[in-house]
Amino acid sequence: MRNASATAEALDATFRALSDATRRGMLALVARKGECTASELGTPFHIAQPTASKHIAVLESAGLVERRIEGREHRFRLVKRPLDGAQAWIERHQAFWEASLARLDALLAEEESRG
Repeated sequence: MRNASATAEALDATFRALSDATRRGMLALVARKGECTASELGTPFHIAQPTASKHIAVLESAGLVERRIEGREHRFRLVKRPLDGAQAWIERHQAFWEASLARLDALLAEEESRG
């Protein structure tokens, strides 16, 4: 089992990777196509290959994509596990805030009914 520090670092890396619109777009593309070359990932964003490579490196570092090399071609596929971790974190916090707001709502309604 991973310790809390490693889990926090993985979550930080995932959210850091997801913080950029180009990287989110690359993830959507690879999710839709199943597998993409580095060139295919950069083309829709009209960015130079070195820039695309930097974005891909961030995604790869976060564990969001996995590289497979065929000769000179590098192909990437989506790895869902980090996204599942981010989703679980969001759902836990969403549940907390929804419960907190429901309690606040009930408290305000009670205060209002008292006059």
